[in-house]
Amino acid sequence: MVLENKLNITDPAELAREEERISKTRAIELFETNFLSSLKAGTFETLSKIHSFPFSDIYDFAGKIRKVNIAKGNFRFAPLMYLDVALQNIEKMPQSTFDEIVEKYVEMNVAHPFREGNGRSTRIWLDHIFKSELAMVVDWSLVNKEDYLLAMERSPIKDIEIKHLLKNALTDKINDRQVFMKGIDTSYHYEGYATFKTEDLK
Repeated sequence: MVLENKLNITDPAELAREEERISKTRAIELFETNFLSSLKAGTFETLSKIHSFPFSDIYDFAGKIRKVNIAKGNFRFAPLMYLDVALQNIEKMPQSTFDEIVEKYVEMNVAHPFREGNGRSTRIWLDHIFKSELAMVVDWSLVNKEDYLLAMERSPIKDIEIKHLLKNALTDKINDRQVFMKGIDTSYHYEGYATFKTEDLK
């Protein structure tokens, strides 16, 4: 199935390539315009704006709460009927310590509020909280993708693994574009398709 898109692309491989190219180009703009500095860390409104920035040229639903139930493998994300309440509760969660921030991130991952692009958007959202609260961000190049996927899958029951992975990858390079863009590179939607390295984008 190919998501309805503004590019009128019907081939899934082509859509994946164009989505990645456009979203990474827009993410560079997100960083270079310092847009995030005007947003309050840890709110759903901020996450919505983060999601809208790279995906608004691709999908009509950019920045909008999904209207369908979704699952990945055997894992079902928050049911639609509970999603609004879940997002309100997540926003109220504390975020003053490393553990609190990761716990908030795990809950937002379970909520999975958008139809597509949740992982990339919530990683930017997570780093925005880390930067605001701890003057740190995650260097995603230090996070093994397979370990991360498994840790996130298990995180609603046991979050010690994801906390360990992220704590070991923290850096104080909060204004480094390459570090910022690794959160976009750490995407698992394009296996089997050609991918674009952010340094190739102008």
